[in-house]
Amino acid sequence: MMPVLSTLLFLPVAGALAVLLLGRGPSGAARARAAALAASLAAFAFSIQLWRGFDPAAPGFQFAERYQWMPAWGVSYYLGVDGVTLLLVLLTTLLTPLVVLSSFSSVEKRVPGYLASLLFLETGMLGALLALDTFVFYAFWEAMLIPMYMLIGIWGGERRIYAALKFFLYTMVGSVLMLLALVMLVYLHYQATGTVTFSYPDLLGTPIAFGTQIWLFAAFALAFAVKVPLFPLHTWLPDAHVEAPTGGSVILAGVLLKMGTYGLVRFAFPLFPAAALAAAPYLSLLAVVGVIYGALVAMVQPDVKKLVAYSSVSHLGLVVLGICALSPEAFEGALYQALSHGISTGALFLLVGVLYERRHTRAIADFGGLAQVVPAFAFFLLLVTFSSIGLPGTNGFVGEFLVLLGTFSSLGRYNTFLAAGAATGVILGAVYMLWMVQRVLFGPVTKKENRELSDLSAREWAYLLPLAALILIMGFFPGPFLKTFRSSSAAFLGRFEKAAVLSSLPAGDAAGVAAVERRFAAPASENPALTAR
Repeated sequence: MMPVLSTLLFLPVAGALAVLLLGRGPSGAARARAAALAASLAAFAFSIQLWRGFDPAAPGFQFAERYQWMPAWGVSYYLGVDGVTLLLVLLTTLLTPLVVLSSFSSVEKRVPGYLASLLFLETGMLGALLALDTFVFYAFWEAMLIPMYMLIGIWGGERRIYAALKFFLYTMVGSVLMLLALVMLVYLHYQATGTVTFSYPDLLGTPIAFGTQIWLFAAFALAFAVKVPLFPLHTWLPDAHVEAPTGGSVILAGVLLKMGTYGLVRFAFPLFPAAALAAAPYLSLLAVVGVIYGALVAMVQPDVKKLVAYSSVSHLGLVVLGICALSPEAFEGALYQALSHGISTGALFLLVGVLYERRHTRAIADFGGLAQVVPAFAFFLLLVTFSSIGLPGTNGFVGEFLVLLGTFSSLGRYNTFLAAGAATGVILGAVYMLWMVQRVLFGPVTKKENRELSDLSAREWAYLLPLAALILIMGFFPGPFLKTFRSSSAAFLGRFEKAAVLSSLPAGDAAGVAAVERRFAAPASENPALTAR
């Protein structure tokens, strides 16, 4: 039987090697582009088959693969997919070929290296999403840094070295803290069970004192909050976005930032539920501050790419708020909003790249009246803007509405203030996005250079149309997407119901603890004991 997840995981690596081999010689760039596009499309086609075979009603992880790697240290090559990761895998494999296609004209130097970096980055992102062994997850988590650092540092703008180093240092500091906490978690599991393991399903049941949970949760949450990025740990993001090439910005906004929210959902919250319950109100406050702050700073940006970068701080604050609300509506809304942000913001960066290729400027003041000159471009920019501001009928509306609804019905006595703050950020988002569109697309054509712009080419239509279609499909038909992660959502939230009940028991009530454990015992099918092959 074909190892489905491993095949999907290493297809981009095979493509990267082919790109490097075929990219030599005078016509190497053309061959490299063709090979990269073929490999990325093959990975996307494979992920579609994965979705078709996925059973959203089944609990636990599917398509699981487990092979012994370092048994003496409890490390195994362990992969699996559930409803939370499946759609993020699809988002990753969709955006990669679109980015490859967009780079055909925007990247002209060291083309094979650029495309190979993109494909290696795709494998790193897929590995982090699919890994069920925490050691393997950490290895892929760190591996993602190298190709992204190269994309910014080699193919970026004038301040690319500064931006690349800042990106690397911020994420590395958080990662080191997470590694120390992970080793401590494995040691605590060994103390409790006598078994050394890095298996995520096994570590979920580790008994940890509340005080220790707080410290371990803080280390994990800090690493993921940097990646989100959550206010006030966001300062690396605008520099990275502005200096990165268009493809790097699309992948950074579309997928890499989602690794932070994914890490909170998969690791920080479930591994330390009591600490997560205690910290959720404080993280929610930071998230709301980020929503408003990101919107206000975006509003005054003269550079359209920097405006979109700060909009990510605002939108992803809303995702973190939905996770921290710990209600079904808010949690599912957060997952939906993460997907929607990847599509709409990825499309925004692609459209900014289209403008930059033609005018070699991103200053909003250098544009005006473009709707008269490039109507097809104007159509896509308007549609993506409507998605970004959450207009009903677009994908952005569904996630925002569910997060606000779930926040209002949870988070205790402060829910009204948090929901109101988040709603204020959403309103401000409409202000800065529509103002940007008004200045870029409408009014008189004030610059001679703008009158001579060419509209979208067939290749640009090819990579923008899929994203535009998804914006409308997810806006009008959210059911299939919500259904995909509903079972995983129930399992995630069940852990916090159990933690809340345990925290209400008097100290030393062993009988009460045992009763709670029996009540919340997961069926065997939710945590299959897979035999190593």
